[in-house]
Amino acid sequence: MEKIGKRYVGKVVIITGSTQGIGYSIAERLGFEGASVVISSRKQKNVDEASEKLKSKGIQVLGVVCHVSSEPQRKNLIYQTIQKYGKVDVIVINAAVNPTPDTILNTKEAAIDKLWDVNVKASVLLIQDAAPHLVAGSSIIFISTIAAYSPFPLAGMYGVAKTALLGLTKALAMEMAPNTRVNCIASGFVPTHFSEIFLNNGTVRKMIEDETPLKRYGSTEDMAAAAAFLASDEASYITGETLVVAGGYHSRL
Repeated sequence: MEKIGKRYVGKVVIITGSTQGIGYSIAERLGFEGASVVISSRKQKNVDEASEKLKSKGIQVLGVVCHVSSEPQRKNLIYQTIQKYGKVDVIVINAAVNPTPDTILNTKEAAIDKLWDVNVKASVLLIQDAAPHLVAGSSIIFISTIAAYSPFPLAGMYGVAKTALLGLTKALAMEMAPNTRVNCIASGFVPTHFSEIFLNNGTVRKMIEDETPLKRYGSTEDMAAAAAFLASDEASYITGETLVVAGGYHSRL
């Protein structure tokens, strides 16, 4: 991290689902670049542990328990941020669930409801709560997945829900311009606790390796670097776009 810049000094960044994996790496990267980061997840223990790790690295951090499907907890996340920092510069929507490996035709209604509520509905409602506090020049980033473009075994309905974020990105970019930019990252396959369902399956793992031109999985740091660019002033003329960070896997071109 010695060579990174300081693009986020004085900035306040909220990242949901940020006590491990991609969300944590985004908090760490933006924190190293000078941001005050607000991290959150469902469990107090996870929030406390991640907060201490970031603080030990010299990062200014506020940890808040937030299950994004809970209206009171969403509102408290914004309230605690404003009470401490008075504004919001960047929001990264990373919290997500994939409750079932079933095919779409076998996915139960309860699982569909959970996929929609956490991955899509909560994203919209959190932005509604935060919007009055976003400063001019602010940025929103949704974390989607390459499965939003290419249907994938074990993640049929998950991919469908994440595809909705691509449309949400375009619609919100139009609605929130010119004061707030809205972009999205479609992540490739990154070894995290969340992706174990894919990468622990030998057949699926080999398929990913064979079909990724760069011949490696992504890292959480790869995704954090992309987020750090998109939310920065260096991307000030980019909005309504989805950046695919997947090593060439199933290129859109």
